[in-house]
Amino acid sequence: MSYTTLVSAATLQQNLDNPDWIIVDCRFSLSDVDAGGYAYRHGHIPNARYAHLNQDLSSTVSSYSGRHPLPDFRALANKLGAWGIANQRQVVVYDDANGAFAGRLWWLLRCLGHKPVAVLDGGITYWRQQGLPVTTILPTVKPAPFRPYLDNTAWLTARDVQNRLAQKALCLVDARTPERYLGKQEPIDPIAGHIPGALNRPFQLNLAGNGLFLAADELRGQFKRIAGTKAPEQVVHYCGSGVTACHNLLAMEHAGLKGSKLYAGSWSEWIKDKNRSVALINTIIQR
Repeated sequence: MSYTTLVSAATLQQNLDNPDWIIVDCRFSLSDVDAGGYAYRHGHIPNARYAHLNQDLSSTVSSYSGRHPLPDFRALANKLGAWGIANQRQVVVYDDANGAFAGRLWWLLRCLGHKPVAVLDGGITYWRQQGLPVTTILPTVKPAPFRPYLDNTAWLTARDVQNRLAQKALCLVDARTPERYLGKQEPIDPIAGHIPGALNRPFQLNLAGNGLFLAADELRGQFKRIAGTKAPEQVVHYCGSGVTACHNLLAMEHAGLKGSKLYAGSWSEWIKDKNRSVALINTIIQR
């Protein structure tokens, strides 16, 4: 059996020594880019490799890109092989932020045609709460051949978003907090607000109070209400830089609503072009 959205701590524990299961630690902090690697070295799930959001899962920021541009997929495929990920192996990704960063690698692997990849439900926080093992021992990694099958229809460009909004052919969903969506506060990017026409659904709504994902049927109902008459394939997610939006993509897939897309550049790319308008609460500003 393969897992393609979420996997429980109990199931991962049963497969810690399974050579066909590859575990990747994706912990990261936007305020301290070294914090994730430090946390990994001081205690991680046994056999886990470490993936750095900036260095491994993104490319270099440019004058026109968002904060976390998509990586060079050929280079990423080489890294995946170096981490021992072969096409048929089950991959489990986790973080300490309820999947906010691990979802990025989950989505990237799916873009490369790798379906058996799942996010650890509850991450290492829930894992530790259950008294499950952590270690400081670095894994012995045997490289494996990873053959990418890139699906470049999985994401949209800014122009795609503009065109489809004009055609009313998509439901655009902003995964950030309401305060950032409304432009009341913006702790990260230089301009506050949201893309005109976008609806707000913070990714945190995918989670129960214990940090685990809500049941699939509950998620399905929530996303159907926000999408209205639009099919799942017409739903496009974005956030600040194309990372936490993957959490909403994951939730939809887990709910059986398959095929939604990512606006990869997200808000931090959108505001780089002064010809793109921004919305503050109910006001659209042409810059």
